[in-house]
Amino acid sequence: METKRTTFPNSPLPYMLVAPQLIITLIFFIWPAGQAVKSSFEREDPFGLSTSFVGLLHYTRLFSDPDYLAAIGRTAVFALAVTFISMGLALLLATAVNRLIRSGTAYSTMLLWPYAVSPVVAGILWWFIFNSSTGILPYLLAYFGIDWDHQLNGDQAMILIIIAASWKQISYNFLFFLAGLQSVPQSLSEAAAIDSAGPWKRFWTIVFPLLSPTTFFLMIVNLNYTMFDTFGIVDATTAGGPNQATNTLVYKVYADGYIGLNIGSSSAQSVLLMLFVIGLTIIQFRYVERRVQY
Repeated sequence: METKRTTFPNSPLPYMLVAPQLIITLIFFIWPAGQAVKSSFEREDPFGLSTSFVGLLHYTRLFSDPDYLAAIGRTAVFALAVTFISMGLALLLATAVNRLIRSGTAYSTMLLWPYAVSPVVAGILWWFIFNSSTGILPYLLAYFGIDWDHQLNGDQAMILIIIAASWKQISYNFLFFLAGLQSVPQSLSEAAAIDSAGPWKRFWTIVFPLLSPTTFFLMIVNLNYTMFDTFGIVDATTAGGPNQATNTLVYKVYADGYIGLNIGSSSAQSVLLMLFVIGLTIIQFRYVERRVQY
């Protein structure tokens, strides 16, 4: 059976169809990215009245700045913790829902609801839950001898944004893991069960290896999520504090550029973040291409 292909001989229609997306990409991505690259090589006064070319000065200063190096370490801890927690819980929930027959759709719908919540709302929600004055969790933690106050304790503030960011991302990971589990042939698990393989062994030797493309894809997506989409969570819960304990790379771009009015350094930081994400994307495509070839 042949697939019909639509052709547009000498017609501007295909260009008109893609024009809105190209215009949006040009205005909201290409042009701001180009301006950020340009500003990273310039020094600009806080009022934007004059600029001077400084070359790689901002980049060299960043890698000799202890605050920036500390932000890299904090971001690495934050990104790895959010990725592993959100993916681990999502895989656990997807495995449990995949075993359900009648009520699986209802559970899936409820587990997907948190993804519709904006990052700012998610951050404020967990801020209220962990608020040292009115929150329920600090009250319960006091029974175990834990004095919770993320406004003064930097480690507790990091735990707070990790929990908020992980909760926000679990739904996204759950959707992909559930789709991957439903695509695994049941005959493989049934054959392993006949060979006396238990549920735990069947999962780790048959199901999980077949989920490796999905797992790798979600790992890249989650790392990108922690690099950019968690700004609203950090800003709504801790605002980078206390004492810069939660000042991640994406929030430092905002703090240095918008609050500190150091446009050149902020632009250089955004360019480095963009290069990091581009590198992760290239690794993802190389992995996908290799999987397709094999």
